[in-house]
Amino acid sequence: MSHSEATADRQAAEAVVRHHAALATTLDTLTGHLMEAADRGDDAEAMRARDELVRWLHAELLPHVHAEETAMYPAAAALAEGKLLADGMLGEHQAIVGLVSELAVVTRAVPAAAAARALAALFAVHLDKENDLVVPLLVGAADVSLAGLLAGMHDLLGAAATAGGGGCGGSCGCGGDAPASGGAAEVLSIDPRLDVRDLPHGQRHATVLAALDRLQAGDALVLVAPHAPRPLLAEIDQCYGGAVTTEWLQDGPQVWQIRLSRTPAPV
Repeated sequence: MSHSEATADRQAAEAVVRHHAALATTLDTLTGHLMEAADRGDDAEAMRARDELVRWLHAELLPHVHAEETAMYPAAAALAEGKLLADGMLGEHQAIVGLVSELAVVTRAVPAAAAARALAALFAVHLDKENDLVVPLLVGAADVSLAGLLAGMHDLLGAAATAGGGGCGGSCGCGGDAPASGGAAEVLSIDPRLDVRDLPHGQRHATVLAALDRLQAGDALVLVAPHAPRPLLAEIDQCYGGAVTTEWLQDGPQVWQIRLSRTPAPV
């Protein structure tokens, strides 16, 4: 696989992960509205929240599920190490569809809230498996082009990725799939993360440089920082020159994420 093909696969994988984060955020928000109405005993408002959630599930989440079964899971199942994983993910899809069906017909606030909460919990676990197991498996498979499998698939990549090529160049400009501007650091990459926000300031540079020293050529990590780490990036450039490249994934206002990758040796 060429360097450009590997880059395209990584960008496609990261677009999937970003879209997963956007779906999970919307599901949690809509579920929260329903649960709040149920807690107040407001059945009428709970049913309106249920209807809004069901509309979104049919418009966004179920098409996403179907697209995964069409594009990603057959490719994973074709790999010896992915067959059982794909079967398990399909089983979870059946459970997700069952909960959506249950939610669509329930007529009381408390059962509706319970079904929505169960769906949100199952979907969160399901997305973790896709981000941590399925997507990296496909990216690492020599005979699979993840970018080719997902080309133009809005239901897997999100609208911004399919319109703009799947990447977050510079300051994040991912439209509806951009990370929320808050204290939480959304998972934006399949690469391991190095979160230095809780480290004493005097330890951060040394920690990042030591982590970069351990990277092999072609590997990467995502630095999660409490501010734009420009002095650190200047130090990295001084130490490594062109051997480390940077890609800004999240540019504030409270969390900054930068992908740092060791450049493969020229062939």
